Amino acid sequence: MAEFTMELSDEQKEVRDWLHGFAADVIRPAAAEWDEREETPWPVIQEAAKVGIYSLDFYAQQYFDSTGLGIPMAMEELFWGDAGIALSIVGTGLAAVGVLANGTEEQIGTWIPQMYGDANDVKVAAFCSSEPDAGSDVASMRTRAVYDEAKDEWVLNGTKTWATNGGIANVHVVVAVVDPDLGSKGHASFIVPPSTPGLSQGQKFKKHGIRASHTAEVVLDNVRVPGSCLLGGKEKLDARLARAREKAKTGGERVKNAAMATFEASRPAVGAMAVGTARAAYEVALEYAQTREQFGRPIIDNQGVAFQLADMRTSIDAARLLVWRASWMAINGKPFTAAEGSMSKLFASETAKKVTAQAVQILGGNGYTREYPVERMHRDSAIYTIFEGTSEIQRLVIARTLAGMPIR
Repeated sequence: MAEFTMELSDEQKEVRDWLHGFAADVIRPAAAEWDEREETPWPVIQEAAKVGIYSLDFYAQQYFDSTGLGIPMAMEELFWGDAGIALSIVGTGLAAVGVLANGTEEQIGTWIPQMYGDANDVKVAAFCSSEPDAGSDVASMRTRAVYDEAKDEWVLNGTKTWATNGGIANVHVVVAVVDPDLGSKGHASFIVPPSTPGLSQGQKFKKHGIRASHTAEVVLDNVRVPGSCLLGGKEKLDARLARAREKAKTGGERVKNAAMATFEASRPAVGAMAVGTARAAYEVALEYAQTREQFGRPIIDNQGVAFQLADMRTSIDAARLLVWRASWMAINGKPFTAAEGSMSKLFASETAKKVTAQAVQILGGNGYTREYPVERMHRDSAIYTIFEGTSEIQRLVIARTLAGMPIR
């Protein structure tokens, strides 16, 4: 077990500085353009692939960092560059985590490489869980997966929404209902291979923020996938469903569903994204306050501005520490007995919204224009309190965990 330390190793610092350089030199100069275009920044993703950032090897190295800090460190630096472009670069990771959390070794080895492609032929993947009537309430999911035993195929029907890379992805990971009587415990995850008939892109959303990231509906119309595309395999699914049916009679043991397993693993990483955006806005505001003069002196000399900056920096550092704690606990197998993963996402998300709003205020009229990046950062920050579990859901998870109640 790695000892907890707040000092990064020399190797980690080298990786951090490398990522920061890419974010500063490649992501930031492109941020405004792709925000306006509201399109996937393929050239930037390809550049990330060329230098090794957008690759299975890079994320595996960070994911298995024994300190747990590899992924949050990477997320913070990339999202410091720009949230929309960074999400386009890391969005495939959520689908990959879905496979890692639920798949067999063979499935992991087969499908995750296809999610990334290579520097000459970049691919992306999509994780499809939310539905028009089932966002936070995953138990209301309607997308069905029915097993055709004669052909050893699963038939998927339904509509997914808010899918990052939805419809343009090479590989889609889809969460569907296999036993509606079990609610969220009757869900399973499936791989939909490239060019599978029946899968199509629905509405592409025009968003308030993270505009460089593609978000769309995914329509599944009699989509047939081989039995081998059920993550974890049918034997494991049947055993899990049998336990769930037995426990449903007594209201006993909790059984995690496929979507929740993915979200639990990714929440500290989302917190790190929020920290990156908050830090970026804070740095712009700090530099502005040091150089902008009013009444013959820099505005940072005014207590009202200086105290805001003090609070901003304090909140950012506190959020980072919560993210690091949760990440260290996760990699070392420490149970989240107080929902520490949800705590990290909740606090970091709310911090990003508050800090970016304060940055706009410090810049005044300039902060409200697109000539300065804090306007975009403020729009981008709103997503952190919404996706992968709203702030309200995080509070519910924390409260139910503290009370010793089951999380549904």
